[in-house]
Amino acid sequence: MESASHHSYRKGKNVLMQLVTLACALLTIIPLFLIFFHLLRSGFGSLNLAFFTHLPRPVGEPGGGMANAIVGTLVLLGLATVLGVPFGVFGGVYLAEYASRRVAWIIRFTADILNGVPSIIWGMAVYALVVLRMKGFSVLAGGIVLGMMMIPMVLRTTEEVLLLVPSGYREAALALGISRWRTVCSIIVRTALKAIVTGLLLSLARVAGETAPLLFTAFGNSVWSHHLSDPIAALPLQIFTFAIAPYDDWHRQAWAGALVLLLMITLINIVVRLLTRDRFAK
Repeated sequence: MESASHHSYRKGKNVLMQLVTLACALLTIIPLFLIFFHLLRSGFGSLNLAFFTHLPRPVGEPGGGMANAIVGTLVLLGLATVLGVPFGVFGGVYLAEYASRRVAWIIRFTADILNGVPSIIWGMAVYALVVLRMKGFSVLAGGIVLGMMMIPMVLRTTEEVLLLVPSGYREAALALGISRWRTVCSIIVRTALKAIVTGLLLSLARVAGETAPLLFTAFGNSVWSHHLSDPIAALPLQIFTFAIAPYDDWHRQAWAGALVLLLMITLINIVVRLLTRDRFAK
């Protein structure tokens, strides 16, 4: 009798803990669905062809779009990729393959600190180092700040995935007389290439929605930008500008811009899942 009651008690505790963990799991995804629902309800009605092809209209004129902000976001992300990815990837390769234990610890610790630095501080630093020297806000300054934010994330991701490559690959290549640098480039990096690209996409998704650093660097623009020395619009900046304005039409466009930005980030994450589906299947 005692054994049966003890079994029922343990089974009840197990069911209770399952319910608690299920509730916690639901609490982590419910905010995402609430955000999607609210953005769809508030911004979907303002999405039309003009939103993707027209520039913002002057104050008081309805309509217009965020074509310059959408293109500006893509330009800034492209420039950030060009500036930040080489340093992050090669730095991760150095940490995983060449650095001594002490040097690797120092660089790794520094990168972890940089990953925790608030984005507004990144913006202030680039404002002092680039914007003031160039005497103006610019596309280049915006790309630099996003690229600098990507470097520590890409570096740590690249290092971790390279360390996961079996050491037998390195030993077999060296035993065949292949040089160290060719072993790293042709075997180690190629083996981990999909995971490295995944880390790059995740870092892009991380910086795509940043607003504070762009306020200090890119600043925003209501027209097209044709030079790297010009200010440039971006979706986060345009959303911020429209959201704090006292105009209902701008508020609706801000919600539409937020929806587009969230869909862009979601698309990047879907690509990441597609790239890593083989690993998850295993």
